[in-house]
Amino acid sequence: MFDAAFTPKRRTVLLTAAGAPLLLSACAQTSEDGGSGGGGGGEGALTVGTTDKVTALDPAAAYDNGSSTVWAQVYGYLLNTSIGSEDGAPEPDLAETAEFTSENVFTVTLQEGLTFANGNELTSEDVKHSFDRQLAIADPNGPSSLLANLDSVEAVDDLTVEFHLKEPNDQTFPYVLTSPAGPIVDADVFPADEVLPDNDIVSEKAFCGPYQITRWKLNELVSYEAFEDYKGLFGKPSSSSVSMTYYADQNNMKLDIQQGNIDCVWRSLSATDIEDLEGDDAVAVHEGPGGEIRYIVFNFNTMPYGAETEDADPAKAKAVRQAAADLIDRQAIATEVYKDTYTPLYSYIPEGLPGNGTQFQDLYGDGSGGPDPAKARQRLEDAGVEIPVNLSLQYNPDHYGNSSGDEYAAVKAQLEADELFVVDLQSTEWVQYSEDRTADVYPAYQLGWFPDYSDADNYLSPFFPEDNFLVNHYSNPEVDKLIAQQRGTQDEAEREELFVQIQDIVADEISTLPLLQGAQIAVSTADLQGVTLDSSFKFRLAPLAK
Repeated sequence: MFDAAFTPKRRTVLLTAAGAPLLLSACAQTSEDGGSGGGGGGEGALTVGTTDKVTALDPAAAYDNGSSTVWAQVYGYLLNTSIGSEDGAPEPDLAETAEFTSENVFTVTLQEGLTFANGNELTSEDVKHSFDRQLAIADPNGPSSLLANLDSVEAVDDLTVEFHLKEPNDQTFPYVLTSPAGPIVDADVFPADEVLPDNDIVSEKAFCGPYQITRWKLNELVSYEAFEDYKGLFGKPSSSSVSMTYYADQNNMKLDIQQGNIDCVWRSLSATDIEDLEGDDAVAVHEGPGGEIRYIVFNFNTMPYGAETEDADPAKAKAVRQAAADLIDRQAIATEVYKDTYTPLYSYIPEGLPGNGTQFQDLYGDGSGGPDPAKARQRLEDAGVEIPVNLSLQYNPDHYGNSSGDEYAAVKAQLEADELFVVDLQSTEWVQYSEDRTADVYPAYQLGWFPDYSDADNYLSPFFPEDNFLVNHYSNPEVDKLIAQQRGTQDEAEREELFVQIQDIVADEISTLPLLQGAQIAVSTADLQGVTLDSSFKFRLAPLAK
């Protein structure tokens, strides 16, 4: 599917981290103003449509797939995952070599002659700056939680960088360098301790990936042009110009791909639309097995009986969470809302990775995946919870696709079916939603997860340590200890046992309530080549070509 220009040279990588099993997934988000397609990048440019909103161009300021999809095109990473990778193993991108030089030190040597699109040299000081500022800014909506094991970064010389880790033998750190925490930014452009506005990044041409941005209108249009001096893993892009058009209405996006006004759709069409398009010879539906999950987050401070409510009571709060788990019918949501393009998820780690289990099937409901209202009522009564429970539940109508409304209407109906809950269901647009959720505005709310790398740790470390990206005030020192322990465990069987242990604890306490697991899907015109849904978890524009 790829032309010869897309065969990059391979460089040496010596990664002592254990190889991860294959797990493929989606990347996406959503947008405000519906476009009409038609290629904003110039004559012959490809156009990709999406409903996935971008939060920020600055890699320190966002942790969502709409933003990460843009970063994947315009920033270089020390390590990355090759296009079509079957195992998700990190390979050198800007790096020449990468290896553990001791149990606590991961050393990267950069290629010579690297530059940014503005002509500035890219050296070890830019690498150090990139990671130092992630930790310094620690934006609540940013990916700095992925760097929890990073103690310090040392620029040894212009080409050599040492990452000093808190815990030894970190099996995940090479993968973290491929994640949303890994983009390398220009130290002469990006401030050390504050977020840089989008337009400043574009005007300063502070890019070092396969593409640079030549036109930027937030959540309306991004025009990309190939960066000729990119020397990384992916080589020269197959198409020199690509634009991404952002849609408010997925129906308009579906119509544009059918009519050939755009070349590809990446997130998010409804299950009904995808089913319809599979019968259209003018388009091709591309599907890859996925690690995407959907779940409900409970805020331990503001949920019913939460720590900062007037009637705070941790035992009652736990009973409320567990009763909700007793009432959820995942299969009904998967079938009725998503036409089985999603499947029930009964543990925190999805099917296909070590540690996947059935905790939420075994502990809650009828024991086989169905709801059990009598069990839920008994939990609430035993804890002295007043019935019905008044629960405020928030969802987002644009970030995870239009079907979110139907999904959460189903959740509300299931919780209210036996008059155990009264659910105040509300929705908020993504840009505001992403701010509110970290400011204790929502007692319970929807999130989805598109993994950063193909390791089961990525479904645990970002969520459950005390300083997690959810900022939901869940804390358990034993869980913190076990998560740190599994990262440094080299024996695969021992590590899997730790995965199960962690999930058993959190499934009892229910920091989040897992619902569904889904696949990644893209739709293109029949003549578009290079659509690749692989274990990088990133949708890449560089291989696309007619």
